[in-house]
Formats: sequence, structure tokens, C-alpha cells
Amino acid sequence: MAVQDAPLQSLLWPEVGLCTERDLYVRLNDFAALSQGAREIRFLKGGHAAFNTYYNLFNIGKWHKNCGLDNLGLTLEGEGRFELVVFLVEPTRSWERLVNEVIELEQGAPLALQLDYPPGYDSRGLVFFELRALGETGCLRRADWTTAQAPRRRPDLMLSITTFKREKAVARTVARFEEFVARSALKDHLHLAVVDNGQSAGITASDHVTPIANENLGGSGGFARGLLEAQRRGASHCLFMDDDASVHMEAIERTWMFLAHATDPATAVAGAVSNAQHRWQLWENGALFDKLCQPQHMGLDLRDFGQVMALEFESSATRPHNFYGGWWYFAFPLSEVRHMPFPYFVRGDDVSFSLVHDFNIVTLNGVISYQDEDFSAKETPLTVYLDLRSHLSHHLALPSMEIGRKGVAKIMLRFYLRALLACHYDTLEATGLALEDTLAGPGYFATHADMAARRKEIGALTREERWEPEEEAQKTRLPARSWLSPHRRLPRWLSKVTLNGHLLPGFRLIGNRIVLPAHERGARRPIWGAAQITYLSADGKRSYTVRHSKTRALRASLPILRAMWAILRDYDTLRATWHTGYDELTGQAFWTDILNCDAPAGTAGRAS
Repeated sequence: MAVQDAPLQSLLWPEVGLCTERDLYVRLNDFAALSQGAREIRFLKGGHAAFNTYYNLFNIGKWHKNCGLDNLGLTLEGEGRFELVVFLVEPTRSWERLVNEVIELEQGAPLALQLDYPPGYDSRGLVFFELRALGETGCLRRADWTTAQAPRRRPDLMLSITTFKREKAVARTVARFEEFVARSALKDHLHLAVVDNGQSAGITASDHVTPIANENLGGSGGFARGLLEAQRRGASHCLFMDDDASVHMEAIERTWMFLAHATDPATAVAGAVSNAQHRWQLWENGALFDKLCQPQHMGLDLRDFGQVMALEFESSATRPHNFYGGWWYFAFPLSEVRHMPFPYFVRGDDVSFSLVHDFNIVTLNGVISYQDEDFSAKETPLTVYLDLRSHLSHHLALPSMEIGRKGVAKIMLRFYLRALLACHYDTLEATGLALEDTLAGPGYFATHADMAARRKEIGALTREERWEPEEEAQKTRLPARSWLSPHRRLPRWLSKVTLNGHLLPGFRLIGNRIVLPAHERGARRPIWGAAQITYLSADGKRSYTVRHSKTRALRASLPILRAMWAILRDYDTLRATWHTGYDELTGQAFWTDILNCDAPAGTAGRAS
């Protein structure tokens, strides 16, 4: 199939090991059935299939706005006699039936229909189709949204995966990619680079896969190496992905087609991400950064068409300057790159990369990554340390994110109080280290890009906040009790004015002892009045317990308060240092030197 004949968007199907939530793909009545393995829908008379779903609706408004699309068709493959209805849904109008016809599908003879746009179309609209079987039996095997418009470009897209000691996960990803690219019409325009920070993955090179042994400088170093490889290969676009690449491989084709048709050459595609426990639940569809990370549409139920409509209508709007995409899936044009990743090691590099560039970031339905781990269980003293220093540096280094002393003070106080009130003293000590490193300026990041010393130091100070088998943990903690209700006004007020008992003598003797699920680690109300807090993993097999201690709180707080004062006192000087240092550490020369690799031909001396 020639590239220009490739569909804009094809049906996605449930996939074992990835997502099998059927209502994310198709809605069926009792006279229609899905064959997951064969990827087809079988109908008896009266069988009905509707594709008003997260994976398979077509956001015509987004394509019209970003790609100038004014020509759309639908091609169906299968057999049988059906009533076909194609709906156009706009937020301020009744639903429009673009097509309502009886059709005959014959095996081996795809049926192609041209759709007419109604007058008054305003760049906010969704289209989807429904089939109702009129014959005794029927089958649908494929459906494609197509266009007669030629693409504006033919992207050469290099996928870059960074991996560290996850041999099985990355091997599965490479196998899935090889299988996918062999059948894809875009195979001549796709290549995968596996940057192996652990130098242990054992990936075999092929026509479509290049393994790269790399020093472990974290995700930042891995993706910087991948970006350099994309430039060396002469790729037009690069796609950063997680090593488990828990996305439908066909989402790569959707991404490629959108980039090919985009009117703005700075267009980038950011993938959404789903909750590990509930694959129907959205964790974020891109995020905003303003003093903290703000996931967009968190908790949305992707099975509910009403919520999906709201998601798609809202995501069609122009994004603010502080919108960013996570590197579990982020495709961008190399021509627009002015800065390499900042050497954060991990955490914050994707935020910074989006904020410092003027990408037109778009999200596409069905382009979503599924995380294997519960996000709440990922928070540790190390991740909080990483988060705080990156949060501060974004506002110190980037002129567009300037918030002044008061704004920076709010960030520091938020991190400090969040750990103190919840008795997370290991995290509190790590918070102090993050402030020290921010105060040291970007030069610290240059000389400690591998973070070996800090990782070891934070690992050693992490004592209470270590997950351990719940069966063993039960033997050493005191039984639960609840004397001070956090839902009553007086106990809650008393807890607030005493910093959750840290200013109240004898609080450890009278405070509550509670058990919370891991996903409530950041919750404030349940911990008011608590002197012992146990966090239990989602599967109930692991836990950790923190206990009130005025001594540890004071010992951890003193260096934090000193560092906070120094940052605020020297704010102007520190900000100037970060401005200059950020440009140096996101330059190509820094990364080619530290990674001991050559600059791509024709780019020496440039950030890009």
C-alpha cells in the first residue's frame, strides 16, 4: 500500500496483555459478538455495533483545526447487509446523521464512502459509525477513516526507548514492534533505537531496530542519546517511549498520519496514560505545570461516551504555554528542537523539554500508554527529591515560567508541609537535599549527572518508608485506633494549628493509628490527628508504617529552613545562574562530551 493511500485512522481492537476493556473499543448488543483473536465482529439479525468509543471515534474537529482536513471518507470490509449510520457530534448542536443508508458488504470488496461536511462546521466535532445487521448473519473485519487529501510531508519517525535492567519488558516491546512494522504500510518510515543504559538487554540489531549501549545517566541521558541518534539518522521526527511500550502499536500509525498532515511543522503528539489498576480510567491526557504538575482529566471513565466527548472537545482547544507531554509517549519534530534534555537523571526532563520548546502539542484518542505499576506506589523519598528540585529549576531556569520569590516559596513550603504533616521524615530529609542541590545551581547537575552519590545517600536514609511484606509488618506495629476524628471541625482545627501534633506535647500517646491505601499517600484529611500511619499497597501484600517523632521532625526541618532562606535571599543571583547554566547543559556539546559520542553531521555546536 502506498503511503498516500494509507488510512488516517483504522479500528483498534482489544489486545490481551494490553487492554481488553471492550467498551473502550466497541459497544455491542446481544446479537453481535467480538472475536478478540480474529479481530472481527460477528452479527446475527438485529445485531448492533457502535463505535462511539475512546479508541475508535474520529475527532474530525482536531484534524480539521490542526491538519486543514476538509475531506473524509469511511471504508468498511466484511460481509452482510447492514444499516450504516455515521454521526457527527458537535457540542452546541443536535447530532447530525452524515450517512443513514442500507449497505451490502462483500468479502474481498471493501466499500468506500465519501462523507460530506455539513455547513457551519466549527472545528469541534466527533464522528463515529454504527452498524445494525439486516441479514441473518454478517461480519465486520476492518474500518478505516480515509481522505483524498495528500499529506504535507512524509515523516521519517525514529522511536527512541530508554531501558535499564528491564530485559524482559524491552525484549517484548522489540518483538511487538518487529511484528507490527513487518505488516505496516509505513515500515520504510519507522525505525526503533533501544538505548540500553544497563548494557544488559541483549537486543539484536535488524533492519528496523538499532540497539545502543549507553552509560547510565538516567532517562535524561538515555533520551538525549536517542535524540542524537535520530539526528544522526536524518529522521524528521522522534518518538520517546517507555521500554515496556504499553501502547497499541497501531497508535504509531495514527501519530505518523497526524504529523504527516499537520499544517504547523511544530506539531507534536503527546500520549495519554492510564491507571494501572483500572485500564478504563484515565490518569492524564497531558498535563499543565504551574508550581506543580497538574494532570488533565485525571480519573475520567473512558467507558462513558459522555465523558469521552467532553475530553475530546476540551482537548481540541489551543493548549496554554505550560502544557506538556510525558515521555511514556511523545512524538516531536527535530527541526523545532533548540535544547537537548536537561540532565535531571529522571523526573522533570519531559516537563522541561516541553516548556522550553514552542511545540504545538496535540493529544489523539487511542494514543494511550498503560503503566504496569500503580503511580501512588511509585512515590518514595527519592522521587520526591527528584520532583522538588525539578519543580524549582523549571521556574528558576525558564523565563516563561518566572513566578518570583513568593511563588518559589510556595513550592518549597508545599513539599515541606506535605512530608512533615504525614510524618514522612525520610522524605523530609530528602527534601532538604533537593533544596541544597537547587541552591548549588545547574553546575551540580553537570558534575553529578549519574546521581550515584545522591541515590546511595537517599537509599541509606530511607528507613521507615520502605515497602515490606504486610504479613511481617503487622507484627511490629501497634494496633489501629481512632480517637480524634479528622472529619470533625475541632480535632481537625487543632491538628492544623499544631502541625498535626508536632507542636503538641505527648501527641504520640494520644494520636490516631490508621491504615490507608497507597493511593491516598498524598491525601491530607485522613491523616489529621494521626500519630501512626500505615500505607497498604493495592494488592494488600506490602506496606510501610511511619510514626510521629518530634526529634526527627526538628532534625530534618532545620537544614530545610536554612536552605529555603538562602534560596529566597539569593533569588535574583540564583535565577541568573540557572538561566545561563540551563542553556549550557541543554546544548549538544554537553551531551556528546558526557556520553562520549560524536555530534551528528552538520549539527556540531548547535543545541539541536
